[in-house]
Amino acid sequence: MKIRSIHVYSHDGQRRDLGFKVDGLNVITGRSSTGKSALSDIIEYCMGRSSFNVPEGIISDKVAWFCVIYQFEKEQMLVAKPTPPSGGASCSTVMLRRGPKLQAPEFRELMVNTDDDSIVELLSRLLGIPENRTQVALEQSRDSYDANVKHTFYYLFQKQGLVANKDQLFYRQNEQFQPQAIRDTLPILLGVSSNDRYELESKLRIAQRDMRISNKKLEKARDAVGTSHEQAIGLYSEAKTVGVIGNTDENQNAEGIINALRSALSWNPETVPDDDGSRVSLLEDEIAQLRQDRRDAQARLDAARQFAKRAGGYESEAAEQINRLASINALPKNPDSGEWQWPFSERNLALESPLAVVLLNELESLEKELRIATGQRPKLETYLADQTGKADGIAGHIKQKEAELSAAISANEVIAQMGNRNNAAARVVGRISLFLETLLPNEDLAKLEAENRRLTNKVKQLEEQIGADDSNERLTSILSNISAKAWRYIQKFNAEFAPYPARLNLPQLTIIFDRPGRSVPMSRTGGGENHLAYHLSVLLALHLYAAENNCPIPRFLLIDQPTQVYFPSEQTYKDADGSVQNTEKDADLDAVRRLFELLLKFTQEDVPGFQLIVTEHANLREQWFQDALVEEPWTKPPALIPEDWQDQ
Repeated sequence: MKIRSIHVYSHDGQRRDLGFKVDGLNVITGRSSTGKSALSDIIEYCMGRSSFNVPEGIISDKVAWFCVIYQFEKEQMLVAKPTPPSGGASCSTVMLRRGPKLQAPEFRELMVNTDDDSIVELLSRLLGIPENRTQVALEQSRDSYDANVKHTFYYLFQKQGLVANKDQLFYRQNEQFQPQAIRDTLPILLGVSSNDRYELESKLRIAQRDMRISNKKLEKARDAVGTSHEQAIGLYSEAKTVGVIGNTDENQNAEGIINALRSALSWNPETVPDDDGSRVSLLEDEIAQLRQDRRDAQARLDAARQFAKRAGGYESEAAEQINRLASINALPKNPDSGEWQWPFSERNLALESPLAVVLLNELESLEKELRIATGQRPKLETYLADQTGKADGIAGHIKQKEAELSAAISANEVIAQMGNRNNAAARVVGRISLFLETLLPNEDLAKLEAENRRLTNKVKQLEEQIGADDSNERLTSILSNISAKAWRYIQKFNAEFAPYPARLNLPQLTIIFDRPGRSVPMSRTGGGENHLAYHLSVLLALHLYAAENNCPIPRFLLIDQPTQVYFPSEQTYKDADGSVQNTEKDADLDAVRRLFELLLKFTQEDVPGFQLIVTEHANLREQWFQDALVEEPWTKPPALIPEDWQDQ
């Protein structure tokens, strides 16, 4: 993508045309306040930026429409936009034309047929910017977004106040949110984030969203299941108290209670005697008995644990004693009988000794007792587990009976309040009906759990696929490549820190020089000539890499007044007025010539066909420079806007 031409229209229909060579160096030089610096604002305005940044004054007062024709490899694209009405600060309405070879339209042909969003989308597609999404960490507050043609503006324009700024490397870097946008989108434009990664990230975002929804559903379902059993017990007890449920097994399981509640829905009012509180008394007796059973079970459990503790101590002591007597195992055996021999016994010396008999009998006795104790441990552990289960079961049964007792007491209170048991029964039946309607079947919970497991596995798989991506390593490699190219250009400029390796630092958006012992960022270097060298070196290196690797960045760069740093003062630079004589009189002519020779060489050898547009006050008499002039040096007139155009 390059600039074929720029056209501006007066309010009465006159047109001013400014054509460019799409390949090579283009220079516009002349006096100040002739509209040179506004060219980048016009191009940006017609590339989908709604903000109108053309300076107030002659241009905004006398121009009705702005038009730019862009050159692509196989077609041209014309974008025209009106000046915002009534001194407005923005405009998003656009006229668009496409074709193999376009001409600037007549004033009467100018009409809106689309908007900036469509222009941005079309330019992005024609540039080849892939489908993408910026990577934003979950803990950060900003949203992810698509990188598009507007994110290439940072590398297309070097305006007058920027080109030698030591604190700002890229266009708009000093505006809020723009530094982060550069960090987010440059890796995409350089080809670090692939289409496959974008698809994986899109799938991951969808899967994560579905998993969050599934987690909430499952948590809600589990909470409902956790509380539904207690609710069921309470309703069951109330139903029995008011006579809705007849005589049933007092120790119903969960399924039996639910079935009993379902049977309660068929209840019809009938004459029943008032409750005498017998159910409450019965439940209290049952709870008292269960508590006694729990105490008995706990006592048995405590006794078994104490026994196990003592048995463990005995086993330790016995094992230690056996180890002490184990040295007897070192005694030789009688080869005939296989018995241990006591080397100092009287029998072996034709004498008798009771010491060997005592020691051997003690060792045999200890081993026998230890085998018995060890053999009993599995039975003891089984007994402990059985008693623990019984104690836990009794505790659960107590909890259930206490819930029934609470419900029965509440039911009696309701009976007392409502006057008779039929009214209370009707109320309980209604609550049972509502409970059963909201009860989640076990199979539905199982389905939710299975779906949640599936989504969790899917998210994990996608995260592993993305985690295997080497984007960070690739970005580091690309930035190193660009840094190496930038360093070579810095050496050609003979800048101050040219002897030291330079690297483009994306987090800080600056260039850093690695001196022995410490690094030096651009902001801590001095001299406007050096800052100009660093700016242009980084941009040329970036465009060189983009061209070599077919990155979706337009193949043009507009530089506004770069040679100002080679003049003694800003005023002498302005006084050059595009004059060869004034340039030769006041400028560091060798430095000016070296700059333009480097730019020309870039468009001819480094990136053949690259388009460079330079707006200047300086002028050189060399023929190659004169061939690069787009028009004769601008004065007043011709300038960008003819003097005879009328204000609106």
